[in-house]
Amino acid sequence: MATLTPIPRWCGRHERSVFALAEPSGCVFSLNAPVPGAVKRLASDLQPRLLDFEQVRDDHTLVVKRFPEGELANGHPEHQLATLQERLRPVISGLPAVEAKVTGVDAFEQPVRGDGPVVYLRVESPGLRRIHRTLTDAFGSIDDLEGDNYTPHVTLARGGSTAAAAAAEQLREQEIDPVTWTVSELVIWDARHRKPAARFGLPA
Repeated sequence: MATLTPIPRWCGRHERSVFALAEPSGCVFSLNAPVPGAVKRLASDLQPRLLDFEQVRDDHTLVVKRFPEGELANGHPEHQLATLQERLRPVISGLPAVEAKVTGVDAFEQPVRGDGPVVYLRVESPGLRRIHRTLTDAFGSIDDLEGDNYTPHVTLARGGSTAAAAAAEQLREQEIDPVTWTVSELVIWDARHRKPAARFGLPA
């Protein structure tokens, strides 16, 4: 059975930008899969090649399901979080740990939301796709972004001029050593603080 562990909250942004970033509007939560140190080191090794992008991600995580604010309970974000935890508990309960593998670098030239291009680490994981389907069956899916359009990935950077597009194309040709790991927990990610708010353990 999945276990839930609350996490203390603190503020802090972990995305640096050439331009000032607007504060997130409202409160949006997502369910994410943490990535291991080997994936974070790979992302760090690629950072010198991301200088042409407007925004470079310093915190690396893998979104499994998004929960737009309009679909959450009304009220204070803390109430939304508590309600989301209770709704997620029976859905996640019994889900097993799954395998995931970073296999290369890819890009969304024209992302569904926000500025492009978005360059990312490509993740192959039939298990994560099954978990995503379980969550969309319970909560619905975001058009053009989830369901059949869901692409497991770890964002590295986004936005920029023609130079960023050229850098994304070069990064696609970058050969990397694959990284395989076991996804043994899922976290509720709080976009306001860019930190986990709670954890669900997945049994082996």
